[in-house]
Amino acid sequence: MQVKGNYVVNTTPEVVWKMITNPAILEKITPGVKTLTVIGPDQYDAVSEVKVGPVRGNFEGKLSLKDQIVGESCVLVVDQKSKMGNVVAEISMKLTPDADNNTDVHYTGDARMSGMLARMGQRIMSGVVSTLSRQFFEALGKELEGDSSS
Repeated sequence: MQVKGNYVVNTTPEVVWKMITNPAILEKITPGVKTLTVIGPDQYDAVSEVKVGPVRGNFEGKLSLKDQIVGESCVLVVDQKSKMGNVVAEISMKLTPDADNNTDVHYTGDARMSGMLARMGQRIMSGVVSTLSRQFFEALGKELEGDSSS
């Protein structure tokens, strides 16, 4: 399944980069993540609980950042397993500054699912991915607001 979209974040690419590469913030803003444990440079064990529409389950696995160009781009790699199926995804994120000192985050990638997740169909899973992406960027925005008010 193809994953793509973009979101404008009201800060510079450098600030967005610092936030998405900080494990404590990444754990806080990633929808459903209960724990994110560092196991190596830019590699984490992730435990999450997802509740979006018909998709409800606990997932365990790995999350990592690779192919990093500091402040500009990276690839987020997710490999999660659950009783309802597995998800393996590679999502490329590109951070582009705009004229107003905001950051356009453009993401594209591919997610492969198995088990019940795959049987639910692309239309349902596309909606789930869209909701989780929106929740991630909304949480990032809220984290920024909290950061700037301190």
